Amino acid sequence: MTLLGAFKGNPRNDLAWLNSAGRPDPEVVFHRANLPRVGLDDVAAAASGVLCSVALYLQDGDTISNLTFISGATAGGTLTNQIAALYSGAGALLAQSADKTSEAWAADTAKVFALASPVRITKSGIYYAALAVAASTVPTLVGTVGAKPVLTGEGNLAQTSGSSITATAPATIATPAFKRAVPLVIAT
Repeated sequence: MTLLGAFKGNPRNDLAWLNSAGRPDPEVVFHRANLPRVGLDDVAAAASGVLCSVALYLQDGDTISNLTFISGATAGGTLTNQIAALYSGAGALLAQSADKTSEAWAADTAKVFALASPVRITKSGIYYAALAVAASTVPTLVGTVGAKPVLTGEGNLAQTSGSSITATAPATIATPAFKRAVPLVIAT
């Protein structure tokens, strides 16, 4: 038995498929993402005016200025409010974007939400990137499907909370409910 258990190969070779996912070198283009770019599909966001937040691991020293979400096959229709926000692991609001109000969001389009002020991370751990869209048709998002937490201490990979959210993100993620669809978010 080795440090790697029964695995006898080179871990870098075994994980090489992740490098083909098209991610830029994080040493060249700073980013953090909650999912690799492989195995993704069209997933439902939250209902209109409901906050959808996803777990995102951030490291001490990171400075987060933008959150990017990518629409899936369904474009947004009659959009009235679109905000993104970054929350601490405890669910406290750290920063939010300006409201993109009725700005169009076509299918298969990345939308960058600039936070009102950059957030410098002072402790490595799980944070939550959130999106709330009020519209007659909420766009679907690029993402995957996640399992409900089973082990003690496990958190939701995605969750919903709140209702009737418009231009202002809630101060906390209150009463989060497990969400099976996990949208991709890229923090830069």
